[in-house]
Amino acid sequence: MLEKLAENSQKAIGEGVYEIENKLTKSDKNIINEIKKNPHASLITEIKFSSPSLGSIRQISDPIAIANSMIEGGAMGLSVLTQPYLFNGSTKYFAEIRRQTKAPMLMKDIVINKVQIDAAEKLGADIILLIQSIFDRKFAKEIDEFIDYAHKKNLLVLIESHTKKEFDDAIKTHADLLGINNRNLDTLEIDLKTTQMILKDYEKEDRLLLSESGIETPEDIRFLRQCGADAFLVGSSIMKSKDIKGLVSSLVSAI
Repeated sequence: MLEKLAENSQKAIGEGVYEIENKLTKSDKNIINEIKKNPHASLITEIKFSSPSLGSIRQISDPIAIANSMIEGGAMGLSVLTQPYLFNGSTKYFAEIRRQTKAPMLMKDIVINKVQIDAAEKLGADIILLIQSIFDRKFAKEIDEFIDYAHKKNLLVLIESHTKKEFDDAIKTHADLLGINNRNLDTLEIDLKTTQMILKDYEKEDRLLLSESGIETPEDIRFLRQCGADAFLVGSSIMKSKDIKGLVSSLVSAI
């Protein structure tokens, strides 16, 4: 699946998906500072209409209305898929939401080329995602270069890992946020204990830790917080919900 995701990004690049004309303004809020001062669960909620594991998650509808419901429920930031294949993501959706919200936004994509980082800057993103395993397999020596390039564009970097080795490699980088994906991107299987396992002997440093994928209930939030997670990226369960605002609020109130 990882190979397919990378190929899809290459296809999207070739089709000009990331050629953005107008430059939008990013949020004036720093997501790291916002998380650090938040007494409740800090959620980055994700807008995606499809995924490789679930297929169609929600009928494509007004992304702005969805974003507003998430923010009203207490979401700290928004993650918006820009990868068109398998996720039904769109740079257009991202731009529409950016124009309407002051919340920090993560451009969620399978980044394999710096043109995608250029696109993130023009779209007014605050954060980009880099997946450690993609770099490990394809161009391991370039991850520091990608991070430095993003920083020059005034973007924060969330680096995502799924195994202890990937996490150890991610720690060595200058990424601003460390993410642990509870989903195995090759098999698409989810296990919340992935966060627990990776953080078991981890000596906490200053960088914030995000637990991602498979989060559905307040109990999940509390479990992952006990494991050492500082914030939570939640997508599918919220996008499937008939009451987005209510579910986000219940998760935020879990702490």
